[in-house]
Amino acid sequence: MRHHNTLMHDVLKPMPWRAFDKLVDEHGADRCVRTLPTKSQFIALAHGQLSGAAGLRDIVSRMASQEARLYHLGAKAPKRSTLSDANTLRPAAIYAGVFGIVAAQAHRGLRKATKQAIRLIDATSLRLSSLSKDWAAYKAHGCGAKMHVVYDPGAQMPVHFTVTAARINDIVEAKAMTIEAGVTYAFDLGFL
Repeated sequence: MRHHNTLMHDVLKPMPWRAFDKLVDEHGADRCVRTLPTKSQFIALAHGQLSGAAGLRDIVSRMASQEARLYHLGAKAPKRSTLSDANTLRPAAIYAGVFGIVAAQAHRGLRKATKQAIRLIDATSLRLSSLSKDWAAYKAHGCGAKMHVVYDPGAQMPVHFTVTAARINDIVEAKAMTIEAGVTYAFDLGFL
């Protein structure tokens, strides 16, 4: 029977494995490891992320069902406790380094798209019961809170929010928010 690469094999093909191995050696992540090398841990975590696994047991069962195909990825199906120990004991700096390498290799279109990022900033008032009068009392409007939201329209989700008392001015909270470099922010009129 002819061999066909899996989709996971195609997804991991552009991965800079030499740089990954170099990071593993620098951090000593595979020192004294007997059963689950860092590469197998990474593939398990990537598989779990891309397949929408709910937890370690889900990752392990999904990978065990594809064990024959994992050989072509250079990985093995982990045991749940072994994967848990690897996640606890191995340095996260390896994955931070891999992210930096992969992000630097991102094609120009992706970099251009992230430079053109837009965030929408708005606030909305929330009416509260008298149980919150200790911190949310505002004489003109009674009890209330205000939710300040930074929304990413590209991802269609909020990326930051805070809840304050209704009396807190919108601009005060906007100045306290972390501003990303290279991102255009569109403010609601209340922030002006």
